[in-house]
Amino acid sequence: MAKILIAEDERPISELVKRNLMLVGHTAAQAFDGPCALEMAGAERFDLVLLDVMLPGCSGFEVKEQLDPALPVIFVTAKNNLSSRLQGLGLGADDYIVKPFEILELLARVEAVLRRVHAGAEVFDLGDCHVEFGTHRVFVAGHEVALTPQEFMLLGVLVRNRNLALSREKLLQLAWGYDYEGDTRTVDVHIQKLRKKLGFEDRIQTVYKLGYRLSTKE
Repeated sequence: MAKILIAEDERPISELVKRNLMLVGHTAAQAFDGPCALEMAGAERFDLVLLDVMLPGCSGFEVKEQLDPALPVIFVTAKNNLSSRLQGLGLGADDYIVKPFEILELLARVEAVLRRVHAGAEVFDLGDCHVEFGTHRVFVAGHEVALTPQEFMLLGVLVRNRNLALSREKLLQLAWGYDYEGDTRTVDVHIQKLRKKLGFEDRIQTVYKLGYRLSTKE
């Protein structure tokens, strides 16, 4: 998974983001001002920077101008006016997220940027299961397992939000699309199929009165 730098001066927000990034398998480092963000980005290799605009020392825009242009950046800021968005994207940012945000939306935006940067290279391994997202292929104990496109989409949502409890409604939204009007029992049926095909009976856990969680913890 990715190594991500969080440049955010509001410590509760920084801690919340760090905790959830680590839950889904990323590693995260924190900077609480602009100069520190630049120093850390210059000293270590990161796959992505989550960059607040209003940082002490120097602004996020100033930080972005001094970063390696090849380093992906997502601005995460309370500045929601059009001119700020245009400035941020004009500097080459990969995305621009306005506070307050839902943590699942942030995680989805992070994964989208990482997929674009590492197109075709993303894989996931858990026990005997090996998933290749670039080729849409799944293997269990070395043998390829056939998943339907919808089963693969649901698996992708579970993997990218692993260790997080997701409601059936949220799974419908993420795996079927915002316009899907199906019964939430559709989720249960597809979950049962994934459990059986992948041997994930203990990995895809039922969260009482909510939905499901893909657990990677031993």
